[in-house]
Amino acid sequence: MPPEFPDFRLGSVLATSFTATLTERQGDAVERIPVPRRLLDWLAVNGLTAESCTDAQLAHARELRESIHAAATAAAVDAALPHGAVRVINERSSGGSASAFLTPERTRRWELGAAASVEDALGVVAADAIAIISGERDGKLALCASPTCRAAFFDTSQSRSRKWCDMNTCGNRQKKARFNAGQRAKPGPTPR
Repeated sequence: MPPEFPDFRLGSVLATSFTATLTERQGDAVERIPVPRRLLDWLAVNGLTAESCTDAQLAHARELRESIHAAATAAAVDAALPHGAVRVINERSSGGSASAFLTPERTRRWELGAAASVEDALGVVAADAIAIISGERDGKLALCASPTCRAAFFDTSQSRSRKWCDMNTCGNRQKKARFNAGQRAKPGPTPR
């Protein structure tokens, strides 16, 4: 499994995890799916294995990703959802073929057919976006407090007060910056 794609299947939100394939949106953006093969890798890591991916399908995936980000960001700040983003999410949701299955752990698991296409996988991602943006899932959409990130994430913590999209990246980076700023502010030893 490539290190850029942690396993998001357990206890996470597929849609906002997908938007995280473009990081540092307000800084030096990092594209995690620069080529079709990387999209296939991300889908496979998340249990959505597709047969192949073209440049056009990659472009559709990125369009969906940015539409989910725009709609989730609007929902997080209680603003009107952008019409274009809603249209793209709905188109991708209806463009795929996947089946939802109930697991013994009482969770939903999606399965694609034997000859699954990227459209099938994107349909699952779009359906997940619809579930979180519409309020069907228990949690709250929020924006990362990192000024360079500002990623939309789905907060399922008990208090619904998470500040960071990921404590291991943005949270630690911000804590380190505060610590370093505090160290610089401390007076040095007084010479004798």
